[in-house]
Amino acid sequence: MQDIERLFENNRDWAGQMTQADPAFFTRLAGQQTPRYLWIGCSDSRVPANEIIGLLPGELFVHRNVANLVIHTDMNCLSVMQYAVELLQVKHIIVCGHYGCGGVQAAIDSTPHGLIDNWLGHLRDIYRKHEAILQPMTPRELLLNRLCELNVLEQVKNVAQSTIVQDAWRRQQQLQVHGWIYSVGDGLLKDLGVTQDGGE
Repeated sequence: MQDIERLFENNRDWAGQMTQADPAFFTRLAGQQTPRYLWIGCSDSRVPANEIIGLLPGELFVHRNVANLVIHTDMNCLSVMQYAVELLQVKHIIVCGHYGCGGVQAAIDSTPHGLIDNWLGHLRDIYRKHEAILQPMTPRELLLNRLCELNVLEQVKNVAQSTIVQDAWRRQQQLQVHGWIYSVGDGLLKDLGVTQDGGE
């Protein structure tokens, strides 16, 4: 129980610090969220979305799952995207993976992992699609890092091809989809250069 109590202490400390720095912070925050960005990232606890891009609560709408996958039958992810695009009118959707992703590694391990293997099947498909370039890569870390990048590229395509984003672009809504990767080793982001904005 002490571990849980510590979280409440941390929360009180954090709320106090935020109020001391800006007495109107929580009043504004309670008014309405108006984020310009939707972050689709990995559930990994080492990748705190707001913090690594220096945004405060209310400035970033977030969806996270194992290995930052965007699957066209995942109603949770699609609902978040629709809410962000249609109601919040975000201007940017950022798909962000990270090097050292346990989900990516588990997807190509030969060890069974149970239920999650169904989810990770999408990553195995990406590996098979690029196996000719991935398989000869050594050391293994290089292969895994490249697969992390290829996964982001694939998920950017999935976001851009979704009915939600396609409808937004048909409405001439300003919306860009970006693919980034984060290095847990040095805390830096890298733009993978695959931004899409609906233009031909």
